[in-house]
Amino acid sequence: MVKKSSKSKIFNTKQILAFVALIAIAVGLTVLYLGYSAVFKPNINLEEEHTHIYIPTGSTYDDVKRIITEMEILRNPETFFWLARQKNYPNLVRAGRYRVERGMSNNRLVNILRGGRQAPVRVTFNNIRTKPQLAGALSRNLEADSLQILEMLNNAEIAANFGFDLFTINLMFIPNTYEFFWNTSAEQLFERMHVEYQRFWTEERTNKAIQSGLTPIEIGILASIIRLETRKRDEMPRMAGVYINRLRRNIPLQADPTVVFAIGDFSIRRVLRRHLAFESPFNTYLNTGLPPGPISLPEPYVIDAVLNYEQHNYLFFAAHYDFSGYHIFARTYAEHRENARRYHRELNARNIMR
Repeated sequence: MVKKSSKSKIFNTKQILAFVALIAIAVGLTVLYLGYSAVFKPNINLEEEHTHIYIPTGSTYDDVKRIITEMEILRNPETFFWLARQKNYPNLVRAGRYRVERGMSNNRLVNILRGGRQAPVRVTFNNIRTKPQLAGALSRNLEADSLQILEMLNNAEIAANFGFDLFTINLMFIPNTYEFFWNTSAEQLFERMHVEYQRFWTEERTNKAIQSGLTPIEIGILASIIRLETRKRDEMPRMAGVYINRLRRNIPLQADPTVVFAIGDFSIRRVLRRHLAFESPFNTYLNTGLPPGPISLPEPYVIDAVLNYEQHNYLFFAAHYDFSGYHIFARTYAEHRENARRYHRELNARNIMR
């Protein structure tokens, strides 16, 4: 019987150790690759270029897991949630709107979510007449509920804190496009719009208001009327001059849009004699001076048109009978009556009765 040499035994042992080492290296590399894949490889599967994750205020990690799972945007959800736990995201959940891009890695998405790196939303509002319309427009792209915004608009104390009353608080919201974080609260919204209002009313604009004999709020109310009287920007300063002339002479403004606002029926195209008798502080046929608040939200260019009103002797204007959208201006009531008659004849010819 031939005995194996100790040298052969050593050689076999080295082979085994080398083989084990290779397996260990292979396992280690596999683990490293899987770990790398779980962290850095693309895991967001979208047909479109991007989408957004909305995490409501007060959400927990379990809420986030449910939201993301229901969106079905992860190729491998387990790797994402594993990494989220490793990076302590369950204790760092932040509400907001987050942009998710096709091909994004788990690591990038977790860092965005736990860092609260929100994608802002653009809030645009215009063509507003009433508080419910304003609340609805503001809440359309925000988490803040329209009812909560409306309640604040109807809160006298809140209005007073910002320098307004319940009739004029709308003027704090100057129509434009603004960027907000989606989870901006109603309180934060009001604070931001007050800052924007103060930013708009520069020293130059404020001085122009003072020179006209009106306050910034009164300028806003007058602009709200002109905005509904004409769409022609080039005649707005002239129209503003008419109303300022009437205010200075204590002549009722007799602005048809204020009657429509008072009645609340915005489908009215032709203001009739019976409409003029409608009792309301907003009816400028029955009351002298400006109405107690705006009847629309005037854009900056309308406010500037009032601030830069044309100085002239016109006291009247009537819609042009050619239906161009322009108006005919008059110094005397006799002139105005004839202009108005020509326009009304055209209304009758076109069968516009209300």
